[in-house]
Amino acid sequence: MSDTKLDVEAVRDALRGVMDPEIGRDLVSLGMVKDIQVAGDQVTVKVELTTPACPLRHQIGKDVEAAVRAVGGRDVRVEFTSNVASRAKDEKAALKEVKHVIAVASGKGGVGKSTVAVNLALALKEHGAVVGLLDADVYGPSLPQMLGQAATPALAANEGRIEPAVHYGLKTMSVGFFVERGQAIVWRGPLVHKLLSQFVEDVHWGALDYLVVDLPPGTGDPQLSLSQLVGLSGAVMVTTPQEVAVSDVLKGCSMFEKVGVPILGIIENMSGYVCPSCGHREELFLSGGGKRLAEAVGVPLLGQIPIDPSVARGGDAGVPVTVGNKESPVAQIFMEIAGVLAGRISKVTLSPSSKPQLSAV
Repeated sequence: MSDTKLDVEAVRDALRGVMDPEIGRDLVSLGMVKDIQVAGDQVTVKVELTTPACPLRHQIGKDVEAAVRAVGGRDVRVEFTSNVASRAKDEKAALKEVKHVIAVASGKGGVGKSTVAVNLALALKEHGAVVGLLDADVYGPSLPQMLGQAATPALAANEGRIEPAVHYGLKTMSVGFFVERGQAIVWRGPLVHKLLSQFVEDVHWGALDYLVVDLPPGTGDPQLSLSQLVGLSGAVMVTTPQEVAVSDVLKGCSMFEKVGVPILGIIENMSGYVCPSCGHREELFLSGGGKRLAEAVGVPLLGQIPIDPSVARGGDAGVPVTVGNKESPVAQIFMEIAGVLAGRISKVTLSPSSKPQLSAV
């Protein structure tokens, strides 16, 4: 035991040596230590995490306890709260009450991007964050189908504001709420930009920790419009393992790099099939594409989602797997990915100098 007098300042000094493992800075300089109470050798430390989905909460707690015990604390309690660290915003930018706007994108269709976006948003909410979900796929909106009947339906503009629908606690918006199912939307680029502007500026999103945006495939008008309209915190790229998908997603990464949007990470969807009866794993679309892409872009592989029929059934029925079958292995994978993503956002937000560099796959 150290001879240092056990008081608030001694504990605070000890905590200067405790690092946030994700961000790489100490808790005190990050402002995460909100309160220290000392009564004899009993110490209570209140730590404010940078996200309720923090994947390293337990590690931080253990490190705080060890540091306090090293200076004489015997009964150490660590109490956690959370407050999502907000991205820097332009004073003229829209969505001032939204702390982070996250684009979920891909270079091609058919990779399950919308399924990932919906379940990722719901997983962040399950972790305790306040989340919205914007369907920016104007030509092929799928959010109304995948989320089913709204608890609160979307309302047309009232006094210049559009009220988003609420599904499973998510504030949501899609052009699919305002057109009949099966009706084609035949618009040129300027009309698409105008609609996205309305969804950003005229929807009453309110205060959100994260707004997840489901982008259409490709690198066209919707992607460029969104990059211009809001300060994106970053993009999550969704791929499948095969090379044809990886090649197209790499082009999407290049597009975001050109407009100054950081790539937060790669998610590999349809990553093998595990037989529910025998547990045998079969690589239906080869393997390793997501990992190679992440290495080429210089960002983390956030996770791999296996093929699971319950995911497709949940999307068709309007009950996503993260709310309809929370204990299933695939739902838990979405929860893990959401935690890793939240940590990555905190790191990029508080260490803005880090910037991925593209290399050849």
